[in-house]
Amino acid sequence: MRLVTFSMDGGLPGPGVFLPEGIFSLPYPNMLRLIQAGETGLDEVRTALGNAAAQDLIPHERVRLHAPLTHPASVRDFYAFEAHVRQANASRGREVPQAWYEMPVFYFSNHQAIYGPNETIPYPAYTEALDFELELACIIGKTGKNIHENQAEAYIFGYTIFNDWSARDIQRQEMSVGLGPAKGKDFATSLGPWIVTPDELQICATGRSGVYDLSMQARINGQPRSTGNFKDIYYSMGALISRASEEVWLYPGDVIASGTVGSGCLLELTAGNGPWLQPGDVVELEISQLGVLHNPIGKR
Repeated sequence: MRLVTFSMDGGLPGPGVFLPEGIFSLPYPNMLRLIQAGETGLDEVRTALGNAAAQDLIPHERVRLHAPLTHPASVRDFYAFEAHVRQANASRGREVPQAWYEMPVFYFSNHQAIYGPNETIPYPAYTEALDFELELACIIGKTGKNIHENQAEAYIFGYTIFNDWSARDIQRQEMSVGLGPAKGKDFATSLGPWIVTPDELQICATGRSGVYDLSMQARINGQPRSTGNFKDIYYSMGALISRASEEVWLYPGDVIASGTVGSGCLLELTAGNGPWLQPGDVVELEISQLGVLHNPIGKR
């Protein structure tokens, strides 16, 4: 299923199922409640869909899509594609740290600065180096602690496209003192356009925990800039979940992001020198079977 959060006629956002013919509204107050209902909730949705008639669907043109999960419980963003790590370090004149090969690492992003498809991303006044990052994220579907990599897929509710907007000049300055990224990242994260449940992705499973053969592309103003594939991730999604859950609880609605695919940002494509995103630019991230996440950049 493709699960969305939508609104219409200025009403409050609520969850639904995206179908080619329209949106099927769900009787939950928000997406988090559906996630918390787990497999029981999804089974109820499947039954309702099986009994739905054409008049139960809302035409696409009547709805506005929001981030599928508007208020994540938390957001952990990993650094799990070797090509990106190697090229990002090269732009700073460094080798890949040996520690990167010993454990998956992440930072906490701002779960209160979430943007959805077609929403305008504010251009932070404090940066001259705005960048995008082409990533995939999973949504945790049930509570767990010390989750083994091989059991991690049972904790995944679904997958979505993830754009980790970055102020590269601020990020570079922060990290020069050995802390961060923080302010260079916390102003915006985009999710969407929907959450795809794992059953839709089984045909392209790779045999690695939570990893699928999914092509990835980023476009700026309609021009392709980045290409990659999720299967090239160094650490499996299961390994990221295992690391995140070491001695702490993960909860329904937590977001675990992959980090940037190789070539998936301007930092890599321009060797850290820009040009960077400008007001009025439109960034589109596309992942096969997960859709297209479209965001224009606002004025300064």
